[in-house]
Amino acid sequence: MPQLAAPLGCAAVAGAAFAYVAAVDPNRPGHYPACPVLTVTGLYCPGCGGLRSAHALAHGDLPAALGANAMAVVLAVLFAAGWLHWAWRAARARPFALPVRLRVRHAWAAGVLVAAFTVVRNTPLGAALAP
Repeated sequence: MPQLAAPLGCAAVAGAAFAYVAAVDPNRPGHYPACPVLTVTGLYCPGCGGLRSAHALAHGDLPAALGANAMAVVLAVLFAAGWLHWAWRAARARPFALPVRLRVRHAWAAGVLVAAFTVVRNTPLGAALAP
C-alpha cells in the first residue's frame, strides 16, 4: 500500500526518536544538552522536562511523565491521535483532512495556553508543573 508510506515513515522516525529517549536516560547528566533558556534565565521554558517526560512515558510511568512536563504528555496524545487519523485516511486512500478546520483563533489559543503554562510553572503556585 504505497499510500501508507508517509504515515509509516513518520511513525518510524518518531518511534526511533522515542526509542532513543527510552534507552538513554535524560535524568543522567551528560547525554543531552542543557536547556538554553533555563541556563541563561533560570526559568523553565515550555519544553523543559520534555525528554524526562518522554522517557517516563516510554517506561509506562504516567505520573512521572506528567510531573516532568504535563504539556508534553498532552502533545504526545494529540500527536498519536493525529497520526492514527492520518494513517486511517491513508489506508482508505482518502486525502488527509483534519476533523476540525483550523483557524487563526486556534493558533492564538494554543499560544495563550503555552504562554500560560510557561508563566504558571515558573511561579510558586505552579510548582507542581515545574520539572
